[in-house]
Amino acid sequence: MSLHIVLHEPDIPANTGNIARTCAGTGVFLHLIHPLGFSTEDRMLKRAGCDYWPHVLITHHDSLDTFLADKKKENLYFVETTGSAPYSSFDYRELTQDYYFIFGKETQGLPENITSKYPERCIRLPQNDQIRSLNLSNAVAIVIYEALRQQSFPSLH
Repeated sequence: MSLHIVLHEPDIPANTGNIARTCAGTGVFLHLIHPLGFSTEDRMLKRAGCDYWPHVLITHHDSLDTFLADKKKENLYFVETTGSAPYSSFDYRELTQDYYFIFGKETQGLPENITSKYPERCIRLPQNDQIRSLNLSNAVAIVIYEALRQQSFPSLH
């Protein structure tokens, strides 16, 4: 099936633009959960995505609750610094299901009521104590490429 990146209320247009470019280059779907901390007409957003925007498979959602309402729990991975297991310890090889990787806003992460509802679905990227978290666009790229690596990079060359 498909890989999906879900950004919950992103704040920084350049991060979203970089993520959109990665999604365009890998065929990964991008979901933006509103409200956004910027306009989708923002020049920094467009600059970071360059001329790749027509190739981004993008969907906008009014809220995280409405997005989650029709998703199967088994397909959801909440990426958070407090996650219970490293992102690389999960198996993303099943090509008959969708995988949704949900990232929080840069300044606050994911809402605690969501992470506490799905603790076994919370994953993390290992890091030391010198920083609060990795840059959002870097974290998204790491997760995308691990899932694609496990799937032998389908449709990529």
